[in-house]
Amino acid sequence: MTYVFQFGIVFDRFDELLAGAWLTVRLSALAMALGLSVAIVCAFLRTAGPRPVRWIVGAYVEAMRNTPFLVQIYVIFFSLPSFGIRFDANEAALVAMVVNLGAYATEIVRAGVQSVPVGQIEAGRALGLTRVQVYRLIVLFPALKAVFPALASQFILLLLGSSVVSAISAKELTAIANTLQSTTFRAFEVYIVVTFLYLGIAVAFRGLFAAIYWFVFRRGRA
Repeated sequence: MTYVFQFGIVFDRFDELLAGAWLTVRLSALAMALGLSVAIVCAFLRTAGPRPVRWIVGAYVEAMRNTPFLVQIYVIFFSLPSFGIRFDANEAALVAMVVNLGAYATEIVRAGVQSVPVGQIEAGRALGLTRVQVYRLIVLFPALKAVFPALASQFILLLLGSSVVSAISAKELTAIANTLQSTTFRAFEVYIVVTFLYLGIAVAFRGLFAAIYWFVFRRGRA
């Protein structure tokens, strides 16, 4: 049996795939920025906060890291409306991505915080700095520098995992691909093109992260 490739059918609707890819990029970039912010705050609370707060943050991290991302999306999109909290598909996707990334990134940032020499923290305390000031002025920069490669890898995993949000009809790249293959019946061609689109987006983000690392952490280094 021979198979006749018909990529022309896919490229005739390539603008739809590009629109889905652009939504994937927007959701991922926003989730990366917001999720990192959540992680920075939670890492501080888990290392220097009151014991009850540390327990709450720890429970959040463990709950997110030990339940499927798809279930988390369903809870946010289908269950929260029972309590009067409603999101459209794209908003629910973004919230789920932020909450999920925040939990994983919290542990990564916390590892970076714990890698900072204790002497530097004690020196900050001796100068009369508060815990927040020590964290912001002394600890945060070297901590992020130490774990930036791990954070970048987690960001890429988030980008690739964003395909799951198609389950709630968020019109990102995978959702558009599913629609195209169901109408054109050219699943092989559609998903091959989508594979290369995801690959291109991931490589572009990796290049961006490499540039950020050089400009923020390495430029001017002796």
